[in-house]
Amino acid sequence: MRTIKRWWQTEAAVTQIILAVTVGVFLIEWLFMGDAGILLFNSLGAKNNQAIVAGQWWRLITPMFLHMGLSHIALNAVVIYFMGIQIEAMFGHWRMFLIYMIGGISGNVLSFALSNDQSVGASTACFALFGAFLMVGESFWENPVIRQLSGRFLLLTVMNLVFDMFSTGIDIWGHVGGLAGGFLIAYTLGVPRIGKISNVKRIVATVVLVVAWLALLKMGFTNAKLTV
Repeated sequence: MRTIKRWWQTEAAVTQIILAVTVGVFLIEWLFMGDAGILLFNSLGAKNNQAIVAGQWWRLITPMFLHMGLSHIALNAVVIYFMGIQIEAMFGHWRMFLIYMIGGISGNVLSFALSNDQSVGASTACFALFGAFLMVGESFWENPVIRQLSGRFLLLTVMNLVFDMFSTGIDIWGHVGGLAGGFLIAYTLGVPRIGKISNVKRIVATVVLVVAWLALLKMGFTNAKLTV
Protein backbone atom coordinates (compact mmCIF):
# COMPACT_ATOMS: atom_id res chain seq x y z
CA MET A 1 0.00 0.00 0.00
CA ARG A 2 2.82 2.41 0.83
CA THR A 3 4.39 1.73 -2.56
CA ILE A 4 1.11 2.47 -4.34
CA LYS A 5 0.56 5.60 -2.25
CA ARG A 6 4.06 6.84 -2.97
CA TRP A 7 3.61 6.12 -6.69
CA TRP A 8 0.34 8.07 -6.70
CA GLN A 9 1.93 11.01 -4.89
CA THR A 10 5.17 11.24 -6.83
CA GLU A 11 4.42 10.01 -10.37
CA ALA A 12 2.14 11.04 -13.24
CA ALA A 13 -0.06 8.10 -12.26
CA VAL A 14 -3.12 8.94 -14.37
CA THR A 15 -0.98 9.43 -17.48
CA GLN A 16 0.64 6.05 -16.91
CA ILE A 17 -2.73 4.36 -16.37
CA ILE A 18 -4.23 5.89 -19.52
CA LEU A 19 -1.18 4.90 -21.54
CA ALA A 20 -1.21 1.35 -20.14
CA VAL A 21 -4.92 0.89 -20.93
CA THR A 22 -4.50 2.31 -24.43
CA VAL A 23 -1.53 0.05 -25.22
CA GLY A 24 -3.32 -2.93 -23.66
CA VAL A 25 -6.37 -2.42 -25.87
CA PHE A 26 -4.12 -2.13 -28.93
CA LEU A 27 -2.45 -5.44 -28.07
CA ILE A 28 -5.87 -7.06 -27.91
CA GLU A 29 -6.68 -5.56 -31.33
CA TRP A 30 -3.36 -6.81 -32.71
CA LEU A 31 -3.88 -10.34 -31.39
CA PHE A 32 -7.41 -10.71 -32.72
CA MET A 33 -7.39 -8.47 -35.80
CA GLY A 34 -6.72 -11.16 -38.40
CA ASP A 35 -8.67 -10.34 -41.56
CA ALA A 36 -11.53 -8.69 -39.66
CA GLY A 37 -10.28 -5.19 -40.44
CA ILE A 38 -12.79 -2.42 -40.02
CA LEU A 39 -15.41 -4.88 -38.78
CA LEU A 40 -13.37 -5.45 -35.63
CA PHE A 41 -13.04 -1.73 -34.96
CA ASN A 42 -16.78 -1.36 -35.34
CA SER A 43 -17.47 -4.20 -32.93
CA LEU A 44 -15.00 -2.81 -30.38
CA GLY A 45 -16.63 0.61 -30.37
CA ALA A 46 -15.43 2.85 -33.22
CA LYS A 47 -17.31 6.11 -33.72
CA ASN A 48 -20.23 5.09 -35.88
CA ASN A 49 -22.99 7.67 -36.25
CA GLN A 50 -25.80 5.24 -36.98
CA ALA A 51 -24.89 3.11 -33.98
CA ILE A 52 -24.78 6.19 -31.74
CA VAL A 53 -28.23 7.23 -32.92
CA ALA A 54 -29.41 3.68 -32.16
CA GLY A 55 -28.43 4.20 -28.53
CA GLN A 56 -24.78 3.12 -28.38
CA TRP A 57 -23.66 6.37 -26.71
CA TRP A 58 -20.43 4.76 -25.47
CA ARG A 59 -19.09 5.10 -29.01
CA LEU A 60 -18.33 8.71 -28.10
CA ILE A 61 -15.83 7.34 -25.53
CA THR A 62 -14.42 4.03 -26.78
CA PRO A 63 -12.79 5.40 -29.97
CA MET A 64 -10.17 7.11 -27.77
CA PHE A 65 -8.75 3.70 -26.88
CA LEU A 66 -8.71 2.14 -30.37
CA HIS A 67 -6.00 2.55 -33.04
CA MET A 68 -5.65 1.54 -36.68
CA GLY A 69 -2.04 0.40 -36.59
CA LEU A 70 1.39 0.55 -34.96
CA SER A 71 2.32 3.99 -36.31
CA HIS A 72 -1.06 5.35 -35.23
CA ILE A 73 -0.72 4.27 -31.61
CA ALA A 74 3.00 5.07 -31.47
CA LEU A 75 2.41 8.72 -32.35
CA ASN A 76 -0.47 9.10 -29.93
CA ALA A 77 1.39 7.25 -27.16
CA VAL A 78 4.27 9.71 -27.39
CA VAL A 79 1.87 12.66 -27.10
CA ILE A 80 -0.04 11.05 -24.22
CA TYR A 81 3.18 10.42 -22.31
CA PHE A 82 5.00 13.72 -22.75
CA MET A 83 1.95 16.02 -22.74
CA GLY A 84 0.23 13.99 -20.04
CA ILE A 85 3.16 14.35 -17.65
CA GLN A 86 3.15 18.12 -18.05
CA ILE A 87 -0.61 18.53 -17.79
CA GLU A 88 -0.80 16.24 -14.77
CA ALA A 89 2.00 18.17 -13.05
CA MET A 90 0.10 21.43 -13.56
CA PHE A 91 -3.49 20.29 -12.99
CA GLY A 92 -3.16 17.25 -10.75
CA HIS A 93 -4.33 13.67 -11.18
CA TRP A 94 -8.11 14.00 -11.39
CA ARG A 95 -8.14 17.20 -13.39
CA MET A 96 -5.79 15.57 -15.89
CA PHE A 97 -8.17 12.61 -16.16
CA LEU A 98 -11.19 14.86 -16.73
CA ILE A 99 -9.37 16.99 -19.32
CA TYR A 100 -8.34 13.86 -21.23
CA MET A 101 -11.76 12.21 -21.12
CA ILE A 102 -14.09 15.19 -21.53
CA GLY A 103 -11.82 16.81 -24.11
CA GLY A 104 -11.60 13.55 -26.04
CA ILE A 105 -15.36 13.06 -25.93
CA SER A 106 -15.80 16.64 -27.13
CA GLY A 107 -13.78 15.76 -30.21
CA ASN A 108 -15.97 12.77 -30.92
CA VAL A 109 -19.12 14.85 -30.36
CA LEU A 110 -17.99 17.41 -32.97
CA SER A 111 -17.05 14.59 -35.34
CA PHE A 112 -20.47 13.01 -34.75
CA ALA A 113 -22.12 16.30 -35.71
CA LEU A 114 -20.04 17.13 -38.78
CA SER A 115 -18.63 13.87 -40.16
CA ASN A 116 -20.35 10.64 -41.07
CA ASP A 117 -17.08 8.71 -41.29
CA GLN A 118 -16.21 5.94 -38.87
CA SER A 119 -13.18 6.87 -36.76
CA VAL A 120 -10.92 5.69 -33.95
CA GLY A 121 -7.89 7.05 -32.14
CA ALA A 122 -6.74 8.93 -29.04
CA SER A 123 -6.01 12.01 -31.13
CA THR A 124 -9.15 13.77 -29.89
CA ALA A 125 -7.90 13.43 -26.31
CA CYS A 126 -4.32 14.30 -27.31
CA PHE A 127 -5.55 17.55 -28.80
CA ALA A 128 -7.47 18.15 -25.57
CA LEU A 129 -4.12 18.13 -23.75
CA PHE A 130 -2.83 20.74 -26.21
CA GLY A 131 -5.97 22.78 -25.56
CA ALA A 132 -5.42 22.63 -21.80
CA PHE A 133 -1.84 23.83 -22.20
CA LEU A 134 -2.98 26.71 -24.38
CA MET A 135 -5.50 27.65 -21.69
CA VAL A 136 -2.64 27.85 -19.18
CA GLY A 137 -0.70 30.02 -21.60
CA GLU A 138 -3.63 32.38 -22.07
CA SER A 139 -4.35 32.62 -18.35
CA PHE A 140 -0.77 33.07 -17.14
CA TRP A 141 0.79 34.87 -20.09
CA GLU A 142 2.78 37.11 -17.75
CA ASN A 143 4.89 34.11 -16.70
CA PRO A 144 7.82 34.08 -19.18
CA VAL A 145 8.39 30.31 -18.96
CA ILE A 146 4.72 29.51 -19.55
CA ARG A 147 4.55 32.11 -22.34
CA GLN A 148 7.52 30.56 -24.13
CA LEU A 149 6.22 27.00 -23.83
CA SER A 150 2.71 27.99 -24.85
CA GLY A 151 4.04 29.72 -27.95
CA ARG A 152 5.79 26.54 -28.99
CA PHE A 153 2.72 24.40 -28.37
CA LEU A 154 0.52 26.85 -30.24
CA LEU A 155 2.82 26.58 -33.24
CA LEU A 156 2.83 22.78 -32.96
CA THR A 157 -0.96 22.71 -32.71
CA VAL A 158 -1.41 24.92 -35.78
CA MET A 159 1.08 22.80 -37.75
CA ASN A 160 -0.83 19.64 -36.84
CA LEU A 161 -4.16 21.13 -37.89
CA VAL A 162 -2.71 22.35 -41.19
CA PHE A 163 -1.26 18.87 -41.78
CA ASP A 164 -4.72 17.40 -41.06
CA MET A 165 -6.27 19.60 -43.75
CA PHE A 166 -4.04 18.13 -46.45
CA SER A 167 -4.14 14.51 -45.27
CA THR A 168 -6.62 11.75 -46.00
CA GLY A 169 -8.11 9.39 -43.45
CA ILE A 170 -7.77 11.89 -40.59
CA ASP A 171 -10.77 13.07 -38.58
CA ILE A 172 -9.96 16.78 -38.46
CA TRP A 173 -13.26 17.60 -36.76
CA GLY A 174 -12.35 15.24 -33.95
CA HIS A 175 -9.04 17.05 -33.53
CA VAL A 176 -10.63 20.51 -33.54
CA GLY A 177 -13.31 19.39 -31.09
CA GLY A 178 -10.73 17.86 -28.78
CA LEU A 179 -8.65 21.04 -28.82
CA ALA A 180 -11.66 23.26 -28.04
CA GLY A 181 -12.99 20.83 -25.44
CA GLY A 182 -9.66 20.63 -23.65
CA PHE A 183 -9.35 24.41 -23.65
CA LEU A 184 -12.83 24.89 -22.16
CA ILE A 185 -12.78 22.09 -19.58
CA ALA A 186 -9.38 23.30 -18.38
CA TYR A 187 -10.97 26.67 -17.64
CA THR A 188 -13.86 24.97 -15.85
CA LEU A 189 -11.54 22.94 -13.62
CA GLY A 190 -8.96 25.66 -12.97
CA VAL A 191 -5.25 25.29 -12.23
CA PRO A 192 -4.86 25.74 -8.44
CA ARG A 193 -1.26 24.56 -8.54
CA ILE A 194 -0.33 27.57 -10.69
CA GLY A 195 -2.81 30.29 -9.82
CA LYS A 196 -6.41 31.40 -9.60
CA ILE A 197 -8.69 31.57 -12.62
CA SER A 198 -11.45 34.18 -12.75
CA ASN A 199 -14.80 32.68 -11.70
CA VAL A 200 -16.43 34.52 -14.60
CA LYS A 201 -14.14 32.77 -17.10
CA ARG A 202 -14.81 29.40 -15.46
CA ILE A 203 -18.58 29.87 -15.59
CA VAL A 204 -18.54 31.12 -19.19
CA ALA A 205 -16.34 28.18 -20.28
CA THR A 206 -18.67 25.70 -18.59
CA VAL A 207 -21.78 27.19 -20.18
CA VAL A 208 -20.17 27.30 -23.63
CA LEU A 209 -19.04 23.65 -23.32
CA VAL A 210 -22.45 22.38 -22.19
CA VAL A 211 -24.40 24.39 -24.80
CA ALA A 212 -21.98 23.29 -27.54
CA TRP A 213 -22.36 19.64 -26.57
CA LEU A 214 -26.16 19.86 -26.62
CA ALA A 215 -26.25 21.69 -29.96
CA LEU A 216 -23.75 19.35 -31.60
CA LEU A 217 -25.45 16.21 -30.31
CA LYS A 218 -28.78 17.46 -31.67
CA MET A 219 -27.09 18.23 -35.01
CA GLY A 220 -25.49 14.79 -35.07
CA PHE A 221 -28.76 12.97 -34.40
CA THR A 222 -30.55 15.05 -37.04
CA ASN A 223 -27.87 14.50 -39.70
CA ALA A 224 -27.59 10.78 -38.97
CA LYS A 225 -31.33 10.28 -39.34
CA LEU A 226 -31.31 12.15 -42.66
CA THR A 227 -28.68 9.78 -44.06
CA VAL A 228 -30.62 6.62 -43.20
